[in-house]
Amino acid sequence: MIPVSKVDIESIPVIQDLAEKAWKAAYSSIISPDQMKYMLDLFYSEPSLKKQMQDGHQFIIAKEKGKAVGFASYAVKSAGEPHTYRLHKIYIAPDQQGKGIGKLLIGFIINDISTHDATSLELNVNRQNKAMDFYSKIGFKVLREEDINIGNGFFMNDYVMSLSLHIYS
Repeated sequence: MIPVSKVDIESIPVIQDLAEKAWKAAYSSIISPDQMKYMLDLFYSEPSLKKQMQDGHQFIIAKEKGKAVGFASYAVKSAGEPHTYRLHKIYIAPDQQGKGIGKLLIGFIINDISTHDATSLELNVNRQNKAMDFYSKIGFKVLREEDINIGNGFFMNDYVMSLSLHIYS
């Protein structure tokens, strides 16, 4: 069994290392190297990760034999939608994909947010990301398309997907 645990700022270097490896595998054929560097700096710099944690994003890490193999972060969507949570990040080390770690992380999140009366879990995923298949297989449905201007002339071209938690109750 691969343990999953909640983590805090002490795990930022581990999160950054996993993110860099996973992003190269996931996005090198989808976005330019300049956009990848920009986005990694924007979302995974130490100040950015600290702010996300201070803003209520819960980070979790899965470890196998003491080595981090995947991570995720999630939070309540907004004060106006307290029963909807957002999956902000989920990445698995490239050499660990296909081993059920993603399902394990999602399961941990569902168990955690269900104790807070969550009814759905939403996420954004790049429209060309092969992870779409994974999300669809576990029950996420596409709600809409979204093009998000993230600055520097770059856009995230995403699907917004949602998982109803009623199927897990």
